[in-house]
Amino acid sequence: METRLKRYMEYYRKVAAGEEAIEGDPEAFRREMLVQIGFFQHERLIHLIVTVLFALLAVISILVNVMVQEMAVLALCLMFFVLLIPYIRHYYILENGVQKLYEYYDVIEKAAEGAETK
Repeated sequence: METRLKRYMEYYRKVAAGEEAIEGDPEAFRREMLVQIGFFQHERLIHLIVTVLFALLAVISILVNVMVQEMAVLALCLMFFVLLIPYIRHYYILENGVQKLYEYYDVIEKAAEGAETK
């Protein structure tokens, strides 16, 4: 998903900067862009839920480890943190990517409105 997001971000950056022209109907292009943004928003929501779940499980395992002090609970706690770090990284990339896509959409939309008024 990260590769796909980066590919779309680069393409939309070029379109927003005027380095690449929109092929076909500009309105269809903007609708397709909104569809792609929607896909990334959905992915972001799912990863937010998973990240929060793993963060809660990590905190709970720490609390259990303080009370029980068993090696198995400590191992479980470490496993949660090992999984939590990549989830946080992936969510960070999705969040920032979607925010950047919003900016590109706004630039493209303003350029289209300016072209329509001329």
